[in-house]
Amino acid sequence: MANVNRKSEDEFGEKWENCLADTFIKMGAGLGVGIIFSVFMFKRKTWPLAFGVGTGVGMGMSNCQHSLNEPFFARVQKLKFKVR
Repeated sequence: MANVNRKSEDEFGEKWENCLADTFIKMGAGLGVGIIFSVFMFKRKTWPLAFGVGTGVGMGMSNCQHSLNEPFFARVQKLKFKVR
């Protein structure tokens, strides 16, 4: 059940931490894909690295913006019903 005494600052902090973690994961994945493409396909050019990191940062920022602008909805997974 949802915690009624939860502060909005705590909720915002949790969303912000999730956004940063998601952005760093996507940035690392983009860097990895950029390294692979740079080594095997583009003769060790640096632009695939920059493109991969930039794509990861953009995807992370987009997900973060969506998460922070999301209105409050009751999640179906968190609702508990009493059976009579």
